[in-house]
Amino acid sequence: MTTRISLELIPRTRSGLRAELEEVKQTFPGVDTINVPDLARFSTRSWEGCAFARPHFRAIPHIRAIDLNPKEPLPMANPLAAHGIEEVLIVTGDAPSDMNRRVYNVDAEQAIRRFARELPHVKVYAGIDPYRQSLARERDYMERKLEAGAVGFFTQPFFDLRLMDAYADLVPDGAEVWWGVTNVTTEGSMTYWATRNAAVYPRHFDLSLEWNRRLAAEALQFARDRRQHMYFQPIRTKVVDYLGGIL
Repeated sequence: MTTRISLELIPRTRSGLRAELEEVKQTFPGVDTINVPDLARFSTRSWEGCAFARPHFRAIPHIRAIDLNPKEPLPMANPLAAHGIEEVLIVTGDAPSDMNRRVYNVDAEQAIRRFARELPHVKVYAGIDPYRQSLARERDYMERKLEAGAVGFFTQPFFDLRLMDAYADLVPDGAEVWWGVTNVTTEGSMTYWATRNAAVYPRHFDLSLEWNRRLAAEALQFARDRRQHMYFQPIRTKVVDYLGGIL
């Protein structure tokens, strides 16, 4: 399997997203995919952001299961077809801080089954979170998602290749994996990942851009060695500063 490389871009504004896409197109010919999260605080939905990435990039929108009304058609079905988007990442999603936003009692497994039933031509990825529970429970959760119809996984960002290696041994045979890393270069960002996502940092971790670039390069080689995929999540750092010379 050829290693694909994706950038995760945040759709803060449509003009900003278009500018980032153009920069990636001009600067990083090795990037063939864009993945876009679905964030309640922004007006652009993930599949709308992915539409901007087409047709130059393959595009993978994040779909939040709790946003899917079981009694109504999938709101992204037509836009996905219209823009030739054939892959999605399904996550359960966090409850919104704004209680005026309607959510539903739908989890990732249920949403994966619905996509497999209603949009069988769409390839579905699920999530791997190395921080939320034990390795054994996360392995069992992976297997249930595959049984529901997922073909592979996107991981939460890792900060330690040793932990990546441990999870590589847990992934069921035949499943595709998108390994993820992000740049953490401020105390605030480090605290966010530790408190919000219970992220684990190695003892030798530091906030320098050089350290984060080295991790990015090593993680990419890790994915290539295993013939799996890689995505990068640049946060508050110019993509070219973070990944220039690596991709």
